[in-house]
Amino acid sequence: MANNSDISGFHKLSPEERMNKVKDFAGLTDEEKELVLKVGRLDLEHADRMIENVIGTHELPLGIATNFRINGKDYLIPMCIEEPSVVAAASFAAKLARPSGGFTSESDEPIMIGQIQIVGCNDYEKAKETIMKEKQELISYANDIDPAVLVKYGGGLREIEPRIVESERGKMLIIHLLVDCRDAMGANAVNTLAEAMSPRIEKLIGGKARLRIISNLAVHRKARGKAVWTKEELEKSTKGQMKGEEVVEAILDAFAFADADPYRCSTHNKGIMNGVDAVVIATGNDFRAIEAGAHSFASVSGRYRSLTRYSKNEKGDLVGEIEIPMAIGLVGGATRTHPIAKVSVKILGVKSAKELGEIIATVGLAQNFAALRALATEGIQAGHLKLHATNFAIMAGAKGELIDKIAKKMIEEKNISYGRASALFEEFSRDSSAASET
Repeated sequence: MANNSDISGFHKLSPEERMNKVKDFAGLTDEEKELVLKVGRLDLEHADRMIENVIGTHELPLGIATNFRINGKDYLIPMCIEEPSVVAAASFAAKLARPSGGFTSESDEPIMIGQIQIVGCNDYEKAKETIMKEKQELISYANDIDPAVLVKYGGGLREIEPRIVESERGKMLIIHLLVDCRDAMGANAVNTLAEAMSPRIEKLIGGKARLRIISNLAVHRKARGKAVWTKEELEKSTKGQMKGEEVVEAILDAFAFADADPYRCSTHNKGIMNGVDAVVIATGNDFRAIEAGAHSFASVSGRYRSLTRYSKNEKGDLVGEIEIPMAIGLVGGATRTHPIAKVSVKILGVKSAKELGEIIATVGLAQNFAALRALATEGIQAGHLKLHATNFAIMAGAKGELIDKIAKKMIEEKNISYGRASALFEEFSRDSSAASET
């Protein structure tokens, strides 16, 4: 029987009850279940081998986004993030997309760019021509030496692209190595190859190799996702407060605003990255590399634009799409060393970095759609501040059942703020003290 990610009432369960659902879905062992439930699961020995100068660990909540169906397969999505409403919003967006079949996604081959900077050439045009003339020999040389052992797994250097760049220091030749990294993110493999190739290139064209480094603008390694949200589902999502056609038009207007105005687009794309980064972190991947690549790609046309696009199909339903660089790995780094990253990958059930990247892209699209739908209908704060009520109660000093009591009272009053939480904390604390004295 196929797994179903549409788990009714998942958010109402206790953390352990949710974990039992995930355990059954992903086939986790009892040890893996306990590893996830245990606070302080990254021990100091592991942490000390991951980075330098370790003094401890710093944890973030790990949640599960439900309802996702991608390319006909159901997934539970681990998301590591501190911000309220993100996991709930992604789950809600995925639920609204299910009647239309959920999400479809695809991605490019895992090609990363390594850059070799050459300065001091006597004739840059001639140097560029020489690289092009000797390109096949250089590719063969690179794959013969293969310092990162990529060729063994079907990867390796695929193409070489020389570019002349004008800088404040004058001309320089930038040689792009297009490297198939297979299931690795590729940073170490690409950097190693760039360094190994540099002496041969210096000898071939003269000049001096300076930087030999990967580019995080992974334009050859993009993932794309798509979903359709019907007018009927959109109308239901507003509980009849707006017609479905009106919601479609409102979201299209919201998208047009973001795509036209960089001030709005910055927050719009940040919302996309809420979803993207949460899965990237959960699986032990490099979220800074993904962030850098995404925002660079958003600007590659010369103007900062939306990573998503929205349109209306012939039925008048809303169509959402995303395209984003996705330098994701399943081998190497924290993905293989962090114990919870390994469990997160198992929960996803992914078999390749390509599949993982496609999932992450769809979560970004879901997150963006949920934000636009909320902004264009009831407003972002209607649901957002309710989820902050608990945080305000904790900030005011509440513990245990008092947290829920204060949060519930603020929601009933429609007055969710730190000031009100503090006042309620003092009020309930006085009542409790008075009761204990009688």
